[in-house]
Amino acid sequence: MLNAEKKTCKYNEQLCKYYEQFRVYADRILALSNDSLEKTINVALALCLVCAVLVSMATVALRPLQSHNKALDMKKNILDVAGLLENDTNIDAAFKDRIEAKLVDLATGEYVDGDVDEYDQRKAAKDPATNEVIPVEKDIASIRMKAKVAKVFLVKDAGKLQSIILPINGYGLWSTMYGFLALEADGQTVQSINLYDQGETPGLGGEVVNPNWRALWKGKKVYGDNGEVALTLVKGTVDTSRPDAVNKVDGLAGATLTSRGVSNLILYWMGPEGFAPYLNKIKSNG
Repeated sequence: MLNAEKKTCKYNEQLCKYYEQFRVYADRILALSNDSLEKTINVALALCLVCAVLVSMATVALRPLQSHNKALDMKKNILDVAGLLENDTNIDAAFKDRIEAKLVDLATGEYVDGDVDEYDQRKAAKDPATNEVIPVEKDIASIRMKAKVAKVFLVKDAGKLQSIILPINGYGLWSTMYGFLALEADGQTVQSINLYDQGETPGLGGEVVNPNWRALWKGKKVYGDNGEVALTLVKGTVDTSRPDAVNKVDGLAGATLTSRGVSNLILYWMGPEGFAPYLNKIKSNG
């Protein structure tokens, strides 16, 4: 052991000096009475330091697992809104077989090149180099900034487009709601909605995650006959006898502001500032 220490000191004398100073200090502290305030404080500090090091090591070691679980949860939300999630679904396999991710320039509606797997639209929306500040008069969804490039997901079966999954977000009563809207291949008919990340009032606005309410969206139409966004939530229950009932969804009982927030985020993201240019190209390409 002494030989090892001497060898280490030969190559790093300064480190050895620090080690000797620490050893002398530790010996002095340990020699103190257990009733000594100085000893108590130093032992407590040493324990805190050891715990901090262990926590840091655990955080670093678990980071890859945390990243994997985060990605897996996102895939699960996408498969859910696509109608491809069952209790026994192999999430990674189903996503790989049926889902194709693409990057879209929101201004032009064109696909763009980039590392689609690593692209994080939420981070891009906060980065001045990749985001766009939304003018107040156009900020219907109250999100202030958006990424210039969006990450969309195409659901395919034997190479044929089945549905389009679009990321959406907007402010409700208490929180910014993040989710996905799934449209059929016509870019018009709603398949499902999944507001998977929100902090609205449980039992009221939080009912945006209720499967029964989400089921009301299926078959609704985003655009009216004039080509404008017509899909919106109504107060109470939709009057199915009205000709525009296909563009209306029941509002959330007791959650007027959350309902308005959902309507606003649909209006924004399905409009010209959002995915309208992209959906128009999808429609034109058949």
